[in-house]
Amino acid sequence: MHIHLIDQKPKKKFRTNNSQLVAKMNRYEKSTLLFLFFLLFCPMVFCQLSSKQTTIMFNVSKLINKAHLWDITKAPCSWQGVTCSSGNSSVTKISLSGISLNSSDFLPQLCQIDSLESLDLSKCQLHSIPNEFITACGKIDGLKLLNFSENRLSGSLPTFLGFVGLEFLDLSFNTFSGNISLQLDGLVSLKSLNLSANRFTSLIPKNLSLVLEQLQLSVNEFHGTIPDRIMNCLNLTLIDLSQNRLSGTVPDSIENLAKLEILILSSNNFIGKIPKGLSSITTLSRFAAYQNHFDGTIPSGITTNLRNLDLSFNNLSGSIPLDLLSPPKLQTIDLSYNLLTGPIPSKISAKLIRLRLGSNYLNETIPSSTFGTLQNLVYLELENNSLTGLVPPDLGSCPNLALLSLAVNNLTGTLPIQLGNLSHLQVMKLQSNKLIGGIPIEITQLQKLSILNISWNSLSGSIPSTISNLGNLTNLNLQGNQFSGPIPDTISRMNSLIELQLGGNQLNGRIPNMPAKLQIALNLSSNNLVGSIPMTLSQLTGLEVLDLSNNSLSGEIPSSLTTMTSLTQLILRNNMLSGVCPKFNPHVMLNVSGNQELIVMNDTNQTPSITQPAKKGKSVATALLIGFAVALFAVLVVTWLAISISRRYYRVNDEQLQSPEDLPLPQVLQGNILTANGIHRSNIDFTKAMEAVANPSNITLKTRFSTYYKAVMPSGSSYFVKRINWSDKIFQLGSHDKFGHELEVLGKLSNSNVMTPLAYVLTVDNAYLFYEYAPKGTLFDVLHGSLGKALDWASRYSIAVGAAQGLAFLHGFNSCPILLLDLSSRNIMLKTLKEPQVGDIELCKVIDPSKSTGSLSMVAGSVGYIPPEYAYTMRVTMAGNVYSFGVILLELLTGKPAVSEGTELAKWVLNNSVKQDKWDHILDSNVSRTSLAIKSQMLAVLKVALGCVNVSPDARPKMKSVLRMLLNAR
Repeated sequence: MHIHLIDQKPKKKFRTNNSQLVAKMNRYEKSTLLFLFFLLFCPMVFCQLSSKQTTIMFNVSKLINKAHLWDITKAPCSWQGVTCSSGNSSVTKISLSGISLNSSDFLPQLCQIDSLESLDLSKCQLHSIPNEFITACGKIDGLKLLNFSENRLSGSLPTFLGFVGLEFLDLSFNTFSGNISLQLDGLVSLKSLNLSANRFTSLIPKNLSLVLEQLQLSVNEFHGTIPDRIMNCLNLTLIDLSQNRLSGTVPDSIENLAKLEILILSSNNFIGKIPKGLSSITTLSRFAAYQNHFDGTIPSGITTNLRNLDLSFNNLSGSIPLDLLSPPKLQTIDLSYNLLTGPIPSKISAKLIRLRLGSNYLNETIPSSTFGTLQNLVYLELENNSLTGLVPPDLGSCPNLALLSLAVNNLTGTLPIQLGNLSHLQVMKLQSNKLIGGIPIEITQLQKLSILNISWNSLSGSIPSTISNLGNLTNLNLQGNQFSGPIPDTISRMNSLIELQLGGNQLNGRIPNMPAKLQIALNLSSNNLVGSIPMTLSQLTGLEVLDLSNNSLSGEIPSSLTTMTSLTQLILRNNMLSGVCPKFNPHVMLNVSGNQELIVMNDTNQTPSITQPAKKGKSVATALLIGFAVALFAVLVVTWLAISISRRYYRVNDEQLQSPEDLPLPQVLQGNILTANGIHRSNIDFTKAMEAVANPSNITLKTRFSTYYKAVMPSGSSYFVKRINWSDKIFQLGSHDKFGHELEVLGKLSNSNVMTPLAYVLTVDNAYLFYEYAPKGTLFDVLHGSLGKALDWASRYSIAVGAAQGLAFLHGFNSCPILLLDLSSRNIMLKTLKEPQVGDIELCKVIDPSKSTGSLSMVAGSVGYIPPEYAYTMRVTMAGNVYSFGVILLELLTGKPAVSEGTELAKWVLNNSVKQDKWDHILDSNVSRTSLAIKSQMLAVLKVALGCVNVSPDARPKMKSVLRMLLNAR
C-alpha cells in the first residue's frame, strides 16, 4: 500500500511566513500519523526492526529534514543509504555521503543504534562533531568505520574515548588544526587512519595502533621526523606523508615494513640518502619522494619490485644505476631536476610508460637500439641535459609515444624520417640542439601532433608546403634556424594554430595569409621579408603579439591593425615603413623604431615626430616633412569627422556607434532575483538593466565568452550585468528552466571572494547575469596598467590570498567541485585593491568543450594560463586550475603579463628558477627592494607559485594547501 502526501492544489508563487509555518506543522502532523500507522499496521515481514531503532530512525529523519531522501511510508531498512542485517533485525550501516545536512544535531541520535557498524557522513557540509556523539558512539563496540571526510569541520581533533572496535577513521579534507597528542591513543584496533588535507601543526602522533594498515597524513603542517613507532606497525601497506614540513632522514628500519605497497614522502624537507633497504620490500610498488633534499646516489636495486618511482626535484648525484630502468614491472620513472651525470642505461623495461630524466647533467649518447622494444612508452622527456650524438631513429618504433622532448641538449645530425611513424605523437620538442638538414616530409604527416618545436638549431631548406597537413597543430616554433625561401601559402589552412614562431631565419618573399585562430604570437622577425604589411592581419582578432621586426617591409602601417582587440604588443622596428603611424590603444606596447620614413604622432600635443633623430644637415628637409605630416594629419582629422557625422546620420551598423535609442531593448522571457539580501533585492531593476545593456557606452569589459556592462539602478547603486550569448553552439544550456536552475544553485554560494550571481534575465538569444559592481576593474588592468607600479606588496599579497580563498571554496563545493574554464587575471575583479573576486564561475555549467569549433584555448583558458597537460587530455581539472592560479601568482610577483613577447611567463620563470640563489632576480624589483621582510615574503610566495606551475599535474598542491602555504608566507 502506498500513501501519497502530495498537495494537488496549485502552489502560489509567494507565501507569507505564517503560511509556510502552518504548512510545515501540517507536514509534521501528517508524518507523525503515518509513522504511528506504520508501527501498528505494517506486515511483520517488513517490521522486524525493533521499535526502538525504528523510533530512532524516524526521529533522525525529522532532524535531517530531508523528506525527499527517506520515505517514511516504507521500512527504514529500505531507505536510501541504510543497510540492515539479514532479516532486517537491526541497522548496521548508514551512509549520508553527499547530502547537504549543515546541522550536526542529529548525530547523537544515531549513536543510540547500538548495532551500528559503519557510519559515512562524508561531503555533508557539517561544521562540528558534538561531544555527545563522541561519548555515545564510543560505547558501540561493534562500530568499525567512521567517515567525516570532505566536510567543514574545524578546531581541535576530538578525543576518541572508547571506540575499541573502530578500524577505519577518515577525517580528511576538513580544517582541523592544532596539535595531536592523546586524541587517538585509545584506538587500538585502528587499521586505517586518514587525516589528509587539514591544518595540523604538531609532530606525527607517536602512539598509533600497531595493527595499522593505512596511514594518510598528507597536506598538513606536520613537522619533525618520522616516529620510530611507525616502523613497528608491521601491517602497513600504505604510508602517505606528502606535503608537510617533515624533516630529518628516513629511518633504515623502514625495511621492516615487509607488507608496504605504497610509500609517498613528497614535498617535505627530508635529507640524507634514499634508504637501500627499500629494495628488500618485495611488495613495494610505488615510491614517491619528489621535492625534498635527498642527496647522494640512487641505491642499486631500488626498482626491483617497483611499478612507479618519482625522485624528481632533489639533489641526487652520481650516475643512474645500470639496473634502475630494467626491472620488468617498472612503468613510470621520474628523476628530473637532480644532479645526475653519466649515460642513460641501455637496458629499459619493456613495460615502461613514462621516462623523465630531464634537467640533469646526463651526457653521452641516447641508447638507440633499446627503443625498438618499448611498445608501451608514451612519454619520453630527456630535455635540458648534455646528451650528444644523433636523435635515435629507433624512436620511430615506439608506436604509442605521445610526447617526445629532447630539447636543450647537444644532439647533432638530421631529423630521422622514422619519426614520421609516430602516429600517436602529440608533442615534439627538439629545440636548442645542433640539428641540421631539412624538415622531413614524413613528419608533416603526424595527424595528432599539437606542438612542434624545433627552434634554435641549424636546420635549413624550405618550409615544406605539406606542413599544413598538421591539422591539429596548435604551436609551431621554427625560429632561430636557417630556413629559406617563402613562407608557404598553405600555412593559412592550419586552422588549429594559435602560435607561429618563424623569426630568426632567412625567409623571403611576401607575408601570406595567416591562420585565423592565431592567439599567442605571430613572430616573423629577423628574416628577409619584403612588400607591405597585409591588411588581412587585422582579421587575427585573437592575436596578442605580432612581431614583424628586422625585415624589409615597406609601405604604410594598415590602420585596420588598430582593430585587433586582443593585441598587446606590436613590434615593427627596423623595417622600411613610411607614412603616419596609426594610433593604437594605450595598452598596446608599440615599437616602430628604425623606420626612418615613418611619422609617429606625439600624444601630448598631437604634433608628428620622426622615429629616428634628424641630422643637422637635413633640418630643411625635416621641416618640410613635419609640415607635410601636419597637413596630412589635418586631412585625416577632417576625414574622420566626416565619416563620424555620416555614420551618425545614416546609422551604420556598428555597435560602437549606435546610440541607445537605435537599439531595441532585449525581450525578457524570464527574470529572477537569486539573492536573499534585502538591499540588492530592492535595488535591482530589470527594466533599467536592459536599458543599460542596450547602450554600448556602458560596456566596461569584454572577455572570451562574456560582455560586462555597468548598470546604474534608480537607487543610484551600480551593478555589473554580464551578457552571455547563448546562441553560440558551444553553450549547451538545454532550456531556460535548466539554466535558471543552475544559476539558482550558484546564487546560494556565499563567499566574499567569489562573484556569485545576484539575479538573472533570460532572453531569446542571451542570458544576463547581475553581480556586485567592482569599481577597480580586473586584476590584469590594475597590475599591468598605470596602477601596476603603485600596487604595493600588501595589496598584491591580499589579492593572492583572497583569490586563493575563492578558488579553494569553489574546489571544495559539496561533492562536485566548481572548476573554472578560464582562470586568469582578466577574470579576477577587484572591489578594492585588496578585495579580489573570482569570476566566470557559471561557465563550467553551460559550456560543452566538445562543441567548440575553435582552438583548445577557447574552452580551456586564456593563452599563458593553460597547463601543458591540457594539450593531451582536453579536460579541465582542479590541477589545471591550480596551474592557472600559479601563473596569476607569478604575475603578482614579477609584474609581467602571462605572455610577454611571445614567451609564456610560467616557462620563463621555470627556466630562471633552477638556481634558488637567483630567485630574487625574478621578482618585481620595484616591490622587492622595498624591504628585506617584503623580499623574504615574496620569495616564500614564489616557492608556492613554482609548485603550482609544476609541469606534472600530480605534483601540484591542492588549493587548500596552496591557501595554507600563502597564509604561512606572511
